[in-house]
Amino acid sequence: MAQAEPTQDRQQDLSREISARRDDLVVLTQDLIRIPTLNPPGEFYRDICEYLGSRLKKSGFDVKLLRAVGTPGDSERHPRWNVIARREGGRPGPCVHFNSHVDVVETGAGWSFDPFGGTVSDGRIYGRGACDMKGGLAASIIAAEAFAALWPDYPGAIEISGTADEETGGYGGVAWLAEQGYFSPERVQHVIIPEPLNKDRICLGHRGVMWAQIRTHGRIAHGSMPFLGDCAVRHMGAVISEMETSLFPTLAARRTAMPVVPDGARQSTMNINSLHGGQAEPGAGFTGYPSACVPDEARMVIDRRYLIEEQADEVREEIVALLERVKADRPGFRYDFEELWQVSPTMTSADAPVVKAVERGIRAALACEPVHVVSPGTYDQKHIDRIGRLKDCIAYGPGILDLAHQPDEYVGIEDMIDSAKVMAFALDDLLHGRG
Repeated sequence: MAQAEPTQDRQQDLSREISARRDDLVVLTQDLIRIPTLNPPGEFYRDICEYLGSRLKKSGFDVKLLRAVGTPGDSERHPRWNVIARREGGRPGPCVHFNSHVDVVETGAGWSFDPFGGTVSDGRIYGRGACDMKGGLAASIIAAEAFAALWPDYPGAIEISGTADEETGGYGGVAWLAEQGYFSPERVQHVIIPEPLNKDRICLGHRGVMWAQIRTHGRIAHGSMPFLGDCAVRHMGAVISEMETSLFPTLAARRTAMPVVPDGARQSTMNINSLHGGQAEPGAGFTGYPSACVPDEARMVIDRRYLIEEQADEVREEIVALLERVKADRPGFRYDFEELWQVSPTMTSADAPVVKAVERGIRAALACEPVHVVSPGTYDQKHIDRIGRLKDCIAYGPGILDLAHQPDEYVGIEDMIDSAKVMAFALDDLLHGRG
């Protein structure tokens, strides 16, 4: 087909080609859901990478399976495998990379469908990871395969990756690959991450995050004579009280200019992720009673999400200052504060080439105006930006963000078809320079 063919004609050809692959898209999504890549601990990573590699080899991609040895969570029992597939075109040009994480979170209770069944019902595919984000991964594969089938001599290159551990920070996946140079701007020029932000939305970036651990210390004693000990749980209660009194109202008053969705996430937030004090919980099947002890340690893990207007050191110092206030008012109060990990906010320019290409794709495929948003939680753009130094990166994909990590998670089949068309139009735009 002639390269000079008008953009609208090319889009019509792509639209027909993708619609013809509907059944393939459904089966591909089901197959991916049926590989239970639970993280933690990181199950079946090799299986899904081999499945994707086999599929993409048949479509003319060169495939690499890469293990992120030594990264957090990597072990002989649960190795951190990633797959990168690259298909070179017929002449020089830029590289467009579609990156999707393959891991999913625990299923939880409350399902009406088999979480790993890939059940199709009322135009939806149900299962853990259907929305977040195996539906997006499948749609990006269909988009790339349809495009390459129509114009195999395209300029540049197309890459598709399936990466590990996004749900636990991405350190065994995109972070490691970026450290190895796979997301350098010399190698890749444009990145689309098919996270579920709704098919008419372009996600420019995300808020920042700091995870930290707070420990309070006391002194063990007999529970009948607590005055001889020092209760670490009561000390932690004082910390929570101070958070309720001073920190949470302060965070709620901070608002960002970032277009974060939903609206409640346009403020600074903090979640108490876990809380434990005293004796360890007994193992399954234990029917006895706890012993009478004053707890000498309590532990809290916090998940602090912050705005582009805030600085990481200020976020950290705010928590430490709170602990120091408690210490000043509470005799015997002792604590440890440990930052577990931190990621700064990131936001791609609204004028970036990949943003403009996807905007044009949405207008052409969906006949509506695209909306720019920012994610309340982080995703792997953080590593592509900070480690890979690649700024032309967004999230765009099918699915409704609110369904992620929920029971009866699903992705709409028509949404995947529409998003695949948008991604294919953007791919054509970026590789052929259609403005």
